[in-house]
Amino acid sequence: MGKMAEETVEIGPDTLDAYLRSNTRVFAKVGEYTYYVTHTDGYWRIQDCANLNEKGHFSDCSDLVPTVNEVINLPFHNGRTLLELAGEAEFFPSIEE
Repeated sequence: MGKMAEETVEIGPDTLDAYLRSNTRVFAKVGEYTYYVTHTDGYWRIQDCANLNEKGHFSDCSDLVPTVNEVINLPFHNGRTLLELAGEAEFFPSIEE
């Protein structure tokens, strides 16, 4: 589980896929919601930063999928995908704790 950097990173619909392929994780802030997009153990997932599981980690709010293309096209926020939200979301790099 990473920590959200203070400075944003410029990511849009055209650069989201490439950013995730290079960095494998990013925080996305959509309005008052913050999500963590990550690649762990061979699978991509989107996690809700406001809800922690029993281990104290962010809770999954998407299915686990094997590819970047699948994760950015999964509906997770009011039926919208990360790709659809990329134009309005604020993105923050994930830094290791």
